[in-house]
Amino acid sequence: LLLLCCTEEAAVIVSGLKNTDVFVGESATFTCELSHPGVKNVQWWLDGSPLHNNLVTEISEQDGMIHTLTLNDVACHDSGTVTFRAGSLISSAKLLVKGILLLK
Repeated sequence: LLLLCCTEEAAVIVSGLKNTDVFVGESATFTCELSHPGVKNVQWWLDGSPLHNNLVTEISEQDGMIHTLTLNDVACHDSGTVTFRAGSLISSAKLLVKGILLLK
């Protein structure tokens, strides 16, 4: 009898990233849910650059399955493609930061 446990290859993305539009100075949050915990090599990217936890970039996970990225106080130059990668799984979405038009 051979018992197969949950391996990285068996994990799937239950709920992927969604395109998000925010205004300058707001926060943008992206969430990706995996089918089970334990997937290694989890990484977030913005336009090909790896993101790390700091004051502006908040990276968290809940129960090892719900991975969340929050970009605080975004600027126009933060617009781009956000990518979540966990092992061989990838989910991407667009971030659009809109400027505020001041009418005189």
